Amino acid sequence: MKVLVVGAGAVGGYFGGRLLEKGVDVTFLVRERRRKHLQERGLVIKSIHGDVVLFPKTLQTGEKADDFDVVIFSNKAYHLSEAIRDVKPYVGEKTLILPLLNGMAHMDVLWTEFGRDNVLGGLCFIETTLDEQGTIIQTSASHDVKFGEWSGEITGRIKELEQLFSNCNACFRLSEHIVTDMWHKYLFIATMSGVTTLFRTPIGPIRSGEYGQEILLSLLKEIASIMRAHGAPIDEQIEAKQLAQMNEMMPEMKSSMQRDMEKGYMVEADHLQGYLLKLAKQYQIDTPLLKVIYHHLKIYEQNQIHY
Repeated sequence: MKVLVVGAGAVGGYFGGRLLEKGVDVTFLVRERRRKHLQERGLVIKSIHGDVVLFPKTLQTGEKADDFDVVIFSNKAYHLSEAIRDVKPYVGEKTLILPLLNGMAHMDVLWTEFGRDNVLGGLCFIETTLDEQGTIIQTSASHDVKFGEWSGEITGRIKELEQLFSNCNACFRLSEHIVTDMWHKYLFIATMSGVTTLFRTPIGPIRSGEYGQEILLSLLKEIASIMRAHGAPIDEQIEAKQLAQMNEMMPEMKSSMQRDMEKGYMVEADHLQGYLLKLAKQYQIDTPLLKVIYHHLKIYEQNQIHY
């Protein structure tokens, strides 16, 4: 199977690189600057799971290529429309679309553009970033991808994909309940990104402060109440479970949104917290903490010039 990874950034570059390291036929769809960088220095991964330098195949938008069997979207949500436009010439009738974006708002867009049958469910857990030289720096134990059919079925094509992903230096796991997994990840990342950007600090000082546990649990409950009203199949005890998970994290752990903010980059406020607030309004649920977080992120965006 031929795999096309959209972009070669911190997430796509890492997981695509691990598949390439295994020997999978991987191509990266990149811009001219990143292509030149990859040709000159290679795809450089520095990770607690092992360092590697690879020289992958690349494509630029508009170049001719046969259809790919799998397309992995790992871009930021605010680049989704552009990414879809760029990748469409390389998508055939049977191409599988695997999104690793945060949140859920992107699913309707992908279903509309590629057809519901062709789009899998997917998510990833990883702490990774690009340094100034374009090196992918991966620093935490988690380097996990979950994927599965939206229906939860174990189909022939999903078993084939599981085989393709097996035995590489990252954890790709087939899930029979990917929809629940994605909502749970959404709850976690919306909370984690929300508090770390609001307080501009890693999780450690937030959770250890006088009101830290109360704030974290209140935000988890606000977001979970929205999801339940929307019919999301989340666990009854998910708030307590995720609070315990946050309390077990390394104190220096940051969200990717916090790291983006520290660099002066765009953030996924509308895709994550904004989408939840639209649902909250639809179901008439009051979410004061979530509103504060979203308002803070929008002020950051308005003052932000390094796009």
